Amino acid sequence: MNELTRFRLEEGQARPAAALAERQASEREIAERIVAAVMDHRLPAGTKLGENALCQAFDTTRARVRRVLLMLSERGIVELQSNRGAFVASPTREDARNVFQARCVVEPPIIRTAVQRLSDAQIDALAEHVAQEEAAERRGDRREMIRLSGLFHVSLATFAGNPVLKRIVEDLVARSSLIIGLFGRSHMTTCSDHEHAALLDAIRARNAKEAPGMMIEHLNRIERELELGNKPEKAIDLKRVFAG
Repeated sequence: MNELTRFRLEEGQARPAAALAERQASEREIAERIVAAVMDHRLPAGTKLGENALCQAFDTTRARVRRVLLMLSERGIVELQSNRGAFVASPTREDARNVFQARCVVEPPIIRTAVQRLSDAQIDALAEHVAQEEAAERRGDRREMIRLSGLFHVSLATFAGNPVLKRIVEDLVARSSLIIGLFGRSHMTTCSDHEHAALLDAIRARNAKEAPGMMIEHLNRIERELELGNKPEKAIDLKRVFAG
């Protein structure tokens, strides 16, 4: 085989690989935008995720949308129902207990790691985040409070440095948002910025002994405030949700 033939073969193999990587990156971006919309309650539990509407919202193909929906179904964010299509997952009471039980297992070791390894700059970034939560509460901006409260936990997992745990926390936080959307009281946003400030104080003080227990109590408090009872579905304009 001469060098020109070898080059052509290698180029032919590289192009599909590059195209596949680009496609997967695009699908991940769409998936994360849907997860973000779930986390800040723009997509409530039970929302129908019509393929045509998603194609228009993201200016993409039906095949790509189907792959994204399958990906999200594997993460527990979307339910695929035979002959009906895809819907934002509608957690049950048992799902709620399981999700918060999982968070109580996963997140205490994360904050312990954060206490031990976060830099001063990362702690300052968390402090700025808590300040944004407090500002959103003063404005009465419930949607922003919901978004920021979930991101606090994701940021902790990010700074702890384990990408696998970060993905698990992202999914659990998204599922918690669905649960709170279904079962939370009208004033409930997910987390208290005051409790986040207390967790931050424990991190700043490098209190590895107290911080995990504080995280468990924080998560238990959220679960205690849930009022179990289903709410009816309502129509959602997907194109408007993902506009811009």
